[in-house]
Amino acid sequence: MPERPSARDALALVTDDFAELPSPARDGQPDGPLAWPGYDVSRARAAARTGEEESVVCGHATVGGTPVVLIAFEFGFLGGSLGERTGDRLEAAHVHARERRLPVLSLVATGGSRMQEGMLALTQLQRVARQSALTRAAGLPQLAVLRDPTTGGGWATLGAGADVVLALPDAQVGFAGSRVRPPDADPAAYTAQAQRAAGTVDAVVRPGELRETLGRWLALLTAPSAEPAPVPGALGRADLPATGWDAVRRARDPKRPRAHAYLDAYFTARAAISGDRCGGTDPDGMLCGFGTHDGRTVAYAAQTGTATRPAGYRTAARLIRLADRLSLPVLTLVDTPGAANDAEAERQGAGAAIADLFAAVATARTPITTLVIGEGGSGGALALAAPGNTWVTPDSYFSVIAPELAAAILKRPPEQVRQTADQLRVRPQDLVSLGVVRGIAGAAA
Repeated sequence: MPERPSARDALALVTDDFAELPSPARDGQPDGPLAWPGYDVSRARAAARTGEEESVVCGHATVGGTPVVLIAFEFGFLGGSLGERTGDRLEAAHVHARERRLPVLSLVATGGSRMQEGMLALTQLQRVARQSALTRAAGLPQLAVLRDPTTGGGWATLGAGADVVLALPDAQVGFAGSRVRPPDADPAAYTAQAQRAAGTVDAVVRPGELRETLGRWLALLTAPSAEPAPVPGALGRADLPATGWDAVRRARDPKRPRAHAYLDAYFTARAAISGDRCGGTDPDGMLCGFGTHDGRTVAYAAQTGTATRPAGYRTAARLIRLADRLSLPVLTLVDTPGAANDAEAERQGAGAAIADLFAAVATARTPITTLVIGEGGSGGALALAAPGNTWVTPDSYFSVIAPELAAAILKRPPEQVRQTADQLRVRPQDLVSLGVVRGIAGAAA
C-alpha cells in the first residue's frame, strides 16, 4: 500500500503560507493517563517517524485569498487518533478562529479515538463538538476535506459536522473503521463516493482541484450581506395567460425555461451543496448552493419542475439555515407539480420534511426572495416560498391543488377541469390581485 500523504503534504496542497499555532502546554504522566505500558515509547516512535508532536497540526493560513484557521491530521502519528493533547490543540484552534473571526478548515485523516487513553480519549469528541458548536453559533463557516481514511469520532465531529464537506476520490469514509466492521460488510459503502450518494458529502474533488475549490467556497461563505437577493428577470414569455387553464398549460410546457437556465442567467459563478445529511439526495428535483450575483453571495434553492422528494426539502432546509447563520440572502425558485406522493416518499417522511422546510423559511432572519418560474403545486411548492416576498413569471401558476385533482375531489367530470382552473384563480395576474404574490417579474435584461 502506498504511503499516505502527511499532514504537511495536505497543507501544501491548499496553501503556501501556513503558520502553526503554539501548542497548549499539558503536564504529562508516565505512559499517559491510564499508565498504558509502552505508550510513551509509541508516541516517541510516532514523533520520530512523522516529525510531529501530535496527531493534528493547527495554524492559520490563506486559502484562495481568504484567511482561515487550518487543521490537518497526521495519520502517521498513531493513526491520526484523538487523545487529550489532540483535544487541546483542536480547542485552541477553534478559540483562535472565534477571536479573529476566521472560518475553520479541517483536513481530516483519522482512525478514531486513542485506545491508550481510554474513555478520556473518547470524551474529546464531546469537547470537539462543543467547540464546533460555539464556532457555528458565532456565525463562522466550517469546511472539511475528507482524506484517507476518515473514520470514527473524527468523521462524526469535524467531518460530518462541517457546513460543507468535500472528499478526496476513493477515500475511506465511515463511522466504522476497516478493522471493526462486520466481516461481510461491503467495502464500497465506506467510500467518499458512497457518502456522496448518501447525502453526507457535498462533492468529491480531485487533489489538483482542491485549492481552487476551497478558495471558491471560502469566498462565497465569508461575504455576509443584509440586502435581499434581487428578483431574477423572467426568461420565458412576456404576455400574460388569458385563462387559468392557459396558465397551467404554459407552466407545463416542456420548452419553458427551467431552474438551470435561471441559475445560469443569474449567477456568474456558483457551488452546489448536495444531500440532506440524513441519507438522501434529490439531484433531479432540488438544486441548492451558493453563487455570486453582482459581486455578492446569494444562496439558492431551486425546484426543477419535477415532484420534489423528501430529501430535496431537507436539503433546502439545510441550505436556508446555513445561509441564515452566515447572514447570506437566499433566492428560491419554485417549480414543482407538487411533493412526491408515492409510497417511498411517505416512508422517507415527506410530511416531516415539508414541515421542516416551512419552519426554516418561517424562522429565517436573513432575507429570502422567491420567484415562481413554472408550476406552483400546492404545499409542496408553498414550502419554498417567502412570505411577503414571492414573485411570479408570466408563464407560471400557483394553486392550492392541481386543477385536475381539484375537479376529482369535487366530483366534477374531466371536461370541467378548465373551468375549475379558472375558478381557482391561478393566473399570475390573479395571484397579484389576491395579494398572494408581490408582482410579476419583468423580462430579463
